[in-house]
Formats: sequence, structure tokens, C-alpha cells
Amino acid sequence: MRATTGTSPRIGVWMIGARGSVATTATAGAAAIVAGHASSNGCVTDLPPFRDASLPALADLVFGGHDIVPVTLTARAGQLAAAGVLPPALPDTVRTALETADREIRDGAPRPGETQATTAARYAADIVSFRERHHLEQVVVVNVSSTEPLPDPDPAFLDLTALDQVLATSTDLLPPSSLYAYAAFRAGCAYVNFTPSTGAFLPALEQLARTRGVPHAGRDGKTGETLVKSALAPMFTQRALRLRSWSGTNLLGGGDGATLQDPAAARSKTESKQRSLEETVGHPVQGQVHIDNVPEMGEWKTAWDHISFEGFLGVRMSMQFTWQGCDSALAAPLVLDLVRLAAHGRRRGESGALPALGFFFKDPAGSSEHNLTLQYETLTAWACAPVPATAGTPR
Repeated sequence: MRATTGTSPRIGVWMIGARGSVATTATAGAAAIVAGHASSNGCVTDLPPFRDASLPALADLVFGGHDIVPVTLTARAGQLAAAGVLPPALPDTVRTALETADREIRDGAPRPGETQATTAARYAADIVSFRERHHLEQVVVVNVSSTEPLPDPDPAFLDLTALDQVLATSTDLLPPSSLYAYAAFRAGCAYVNFTPSTGAFLPALEQLARTRGVPHAGRDGKTGETLVKSALAPMFTQRALRLRSWSGTNLLGGGDGATLQDPAAARSKTESKQRSLEETVGHPVQGQVHIDNVPEMGEWKTAWDHISFEGFLGVRMSMQFTWQGCDSALAAPLVLDLVRLAAHGRRRGESGALPALGFFFKDPAGSSEHNLTLQYETLTAWACAPVPATAGTPR
């Protein structure tokens, strides 16, 4: 990663769920890389194709965010080190950076009787104050909070004017991820939804993003089983092998495991996993993805997959794989990548969904492409394209 020159404009990173595992790992990891205490393994934007893309440097990122829990970032980092997610000495090594970021975290809990319009205005004011206080070029808002149930359809989701009117009196129309997207856009900020939650995936919010001239990306970061699917599934189509079934079982603990015990919360994740597979191969595929909470696994997860396919003369064949990994360690570098790329998109003057960032997501905004190789080619071409001469400085 290139270091700041001291003259580069700084970029704010406003995390929703700022004291969670992913946010803490990203904040600590960025500080460690900048200080030379860690490599940038896992950071896609440090690969050679991106080094001439004029992306913001990690050293130019300033961290803050919203959360509803009182645990400090230093305490959370200590817990992650004890769990083997962070190197044992890292929390003390980057303590100053963690303490600095923790001072920029604000209470994200709704207040009793507060309308969602008022809540969103408070969130937006926190973000604007952060931007102005640190003289930032722009702020990228990143949702890394717990997965929510998908909301029931509502006519107000289809039109911005209707949405504004309902939010003025409602206390519960939008799920939190979407309310934060609304606040981010009102504050003139790019928004990244790394979770399976709804986020900006509503027509009214797409309209608001375009009206405010800001980009967004999401949803549901592709870090494990689905990453393998998006690399492996094209093999079957390219070799004219008929994919018949793909079943998987995911075992995970930690906050995600507990949250996804709720079938309503798990539905968005399992649907995005299946949709990405069927859109890749172009036909329905039998099988389901199961998600089981195993608390003792903590920050670690395991996926077992069984695949059946049909070859020449109808011969049936199968394959299996096991994926084991640490979700926070897989997700954190991608969060840093997405901040740099979303800020790049904002500098380029782009607004609305950024389909070029689909490489990072199970359910990409503005794109139905799930082939990992094609997604990567699209990403590199977009990131390295010249910034249009008409692009202005972000407000």
C-alpha cells in the first residue's frame, strides 16, 4: 500500500457496527499495515493491476462510526486476539489508532418516540460533523452490522417523495441498514452494504443516491463458500457439464451465528447464495444451503458442499469440498478495498449502484454477473480507467 504523502486528501470511513468483529479487524489491520507491522495479504486493491489507479491510500483513511454497544475497540481487539483472529501483540501495537477511532464512534440506537426522519437526520449530522471536524474530502459509510430480516414490501419503498413523507411520521418503516443508507445519501456520502440486509436495495434509495450524486455498492460480502461457488460454477458451464444439485451446510459461531439462527434473518443470505449460483449456470439447481449456529466455533466458520453433475452420455458424477476460515479476517481487507474503490467512484463523479464492485458481493447492486473471473476483469478495467475530466471534487 502506498503511504500518504502528507498532502493527499483524507477519506473518512464511517462504520455501522463500528465495534463489531469485522470493523475492529479492519481498523486494527489498516493501522498495522500503515505502520509496517503487517502485510496487506487479502487486500485486492494492493495487487499490481490497481497500483496505478490513484486510489486513496490506507494511511489517508480516518475511522469512526455508529454502534449500539459500549465495549471499546481496544477491548474488542483484545477479545479477537484471544480468539486467534488478530495476532496476540497487535492490540497493544495499534492501541493509539484504536483509541483514536473509538473516540469517533457515536450512539446508533434509536430514541424512544423519535421518527425515522429525525433519527436519519441525527445520523447524517454525526457523519457531517465527522467530515468537517477532520477536514475530510469525503466519507464512505460501510454497513458491517448484524444481518436483519428482510422488510415486507411497502409502496413507499418505490418512490423517494413517498418515502420522505412516511419517514416524517413513522418509527419503523425502514430497517436500520436502509435508514443508514438514507442518512448517508442525505449527508452526500457513498454507502457500502457488506451485509445481506436490505441497505440501499430499494428503488426510492437508488433515486436518492442519484439525486444526491453519490454511489453505493453491495450487498452481502463474498468471503467464503459463495466465493468458491463463483469461481467453480463457471467451470461446469464452460465444460458443458450439466450441474444438477449443489447442497451446502455452513457452521459458524460468533455474532453472525447467533443472528442467523433467526430464519427471517437467514433468509436473505441463503437466497443470495442460491440466486448467485443459478444466475451463473443459467438454470435451476436442486439443493439448499443450511446455516447452523455452533457457538463454540466463535469467529470461525466451516462449509461442507456436495455437488452433483452430469457429463457425456448422461454419466453422473460428483465432487465435494470443505471450506474453513475466519470470517472477520476474510471480510476486513475487502472492507478496506471497498472504501478505497467507493471513494474512487465518488471522485469519478459516479452515482447510484456501482456494478463494477460486484466482484466483492454475493448479490451485487446493478449487476447479475456472478462469474468471478469476469467480475474481476470488469473491476480492474473500471478502477484503472482515467478519471473523467468533468468529475468534480466531492463535497
